Amino acid sequence: MADYTYTLLIPLIPFFVFLLLGLQGHKMKPFIAGLIGTSGLGIGAILSYATAFRYFVSEHVAGTGYTSIKAFEVTWLHLTDKLTINLGVLIDPISVMMLVVITTVSLMVHIYSIGYMKGDPGFYRFFSFLSLFSFSMLGLVLATNIFQMYIFWELVGVSSFLLIGYYYEKPSAVAASKKAFIVTRFADLGFLIGILMLSFTTGTFDFQTLTNPAGPAIASKGGAVFMGMSLLAWSLILIFVGGAGKSAMFPLHIWLPDAMEGPTPVSALIHAATMVVAGVYLVARLFPVYALGAPDALHVVAWVGGFSSIFAAVIACTQTDIKRILAFSTMSQIGYMMLSLGVSGFGGEEGLGFMASNFHLFTHAMFKALLFLGAGAVIHAVHTNEITGMGGLRKYMPFTHITFLIACITIAGIPPFSAFFSKDEILVAAFHSNKLLFAIEFIVAGLTAFYMFRLYYGIFWGKDRHYHHTPHEAPYVMTVPLMVLAFGSIFAGFLPFHNLVTSDGLPLETHTEWMIAIPSVLIGLLGIIIATVMYKSETAIPDKVAGTLKHLYKWAHRKFYMDEVYLFVTRKIIYRYISEPIAWFDRHIIDGTMNGIAGVTQYTSVAIKEFQSGKLQQYGYVFISGTVILVLIFVYLF
Repeated sequence: MADYTYTLLIPLIPFFVFLLLGLQGHKMKPFIAGLIGTSGLGIGAILSYATAFRYFVSEHVAGTGYTSIKAFEVTWLHLTDKLTINLGVLIDPISVMMLVVITTVSLMVHIYSIGYMKGDPGFYRFFSFLSLFSFSMLGLVLATNIFQMYIFWELVGVSSFLLIGYYYEKPSAVAASKKAFIVTRFADLGFLIGILMLSFTTGTFDFQTLTNPAGPAIASKGGAVFMGMSLLAWSLILIFVGGAGKSAMFPLHIWLPDAMEGPTPVSALIHAATMVVAGVYLVARLFPVYALGAPDALHVVAWVGGFSSIFAAVIACTQTDIKRILAFSTMSQIGYMMLSLGVSGFGGEEGLGFMASNFHLFTHAMFKALLFLGAGAVIHAVHTNEITGMGGLRKYMPFTHITFLIACITIAGIPPFSAFFSKDEILVAAFHSNKLLFAIEFIVAGLTAFYMFRLYYGIFWGKDRHYHHTPHEAPYVMTVPLMVLAFGSIFAGFLPFHNLVTSDGLPLETHTEWMIAIPSVLIGLLGIIIATVMYKSETAIPDKVAGTLKHLYKWAHRKFYMDEVYLFVTRKIIYRYISEPIAWFDRHIIDGTMNGIAGVTQYTSVAIKEFQSGKLQQYGYVFISGTVILVLIFVYLF
């Protein structure tokens, strides 16, 4: 077995870069700060690739699959004789896969940001925050136990708050960062309660013990039953609530569109490729417990993912802000991944959904980061986020145009691009498990192709918008990452993923089911054709369709009024019927009682303070009077 102790450096290097830039970055030239931040991630990426190569080549034993290795572990807290909280590094197929995803996308974002953030007064601060996020996310995926994951989960939330609110002088950015932080904190409360219930049920935090099919966690079958489900199932549902918040699943999705207020590289790094898939990774990490110990909880995962997927896809068809379209696209694609986990079993062909979900996570990281960085290049050139203010940019920005088109074709699921292979496996898994969920995702495949090519044509085709200055291609420091990610978007699907990341660690036999693949490609092509007819050149068709679907279009454009629902619930119900009565009780009962006690004490003090007058005659009078009273009481009673 190879020694993987060096993997501890992968998260620690970004952490030290964060400290260096945070404390000394203001003394550096911007380019030096960017170079240090990028170099730290570059070293981490090299170590991650080396780890992936060593692990997938050397740790596979025929018939037994890939082993789970604790490369490093130290005890942090002793709670009981059996229950401890450790900090360490866990190496297994999904953690190694996530190392590659995080470091690759983060490295491309760092390189891109050198050009995108040029001239920004907080340049060093931006790279410091990026390094903190990378450290937090890497620590999350390498965690050996669920409590360590929770610690880094919260650090990811802090990093997100800092990066979304990076433009702190903008009220909208500050509001968006607070919104993301508050919504995910409510979700994380569920996560924490779920962790405590899980540890109570199983007696451990350790992932290897929890996910061992023959271990006590799964063998117990969840212990006590409450409302028809085991305690284990309830704990896993609460844990999923935390994942749903971080991954922007309905109804905890409202923070994601507003999070686009951060710089576009932040959107690519956090809200497209890494942070939002933390929820998918959480369910995947505990998948044996879900599948073998509490399948009821897995059904919840599947239906929440399926509904979130089609809900976000419909909204994306009506939005005009380029980054918000991509945000809802992300929510929809994460829904795909959650659904795939939810319809999966454990082991063999039953585990197809697990493999497909992680495969789509991998390919999605490439093409969605490419879409966001391409959008950033466009915004950098025309200084607007609205597609209504764009058009005809293909002749001004050829590199961005080609790479963006590659990403659009990929997400539409057209072969031989990568998403075709991962999405096809998800549809196969859904088809063999639940026909209704399959139908939902089949429709989503067409909607995805439609809204992505609506976006593509709105940016790069149509008429020029009489720009204030002639748009130009982004500098090479921004276009090179686009080309690297475009390469990944095209070829990532050819990886033998079914032999690398599976539910039981054993290779999985897969093949293309053409009865599903061909219709999924055809509905994708149909979506592209409809978008081409409606948006390649300016026509009256979009307005006519919007008029025909008047109420549905209006509701979708307003995101089905979910923000208004939250405001109504918080202001009209929580504030009025919960917060205000509690505030009244606090002011009049709690504070009133304390003020009353203070008033009585003060009055009594004023009344008796004369006894401390310093007059000897008064002291003698009081002493004698008191003695006489006590003697009389004694004589009277006895």
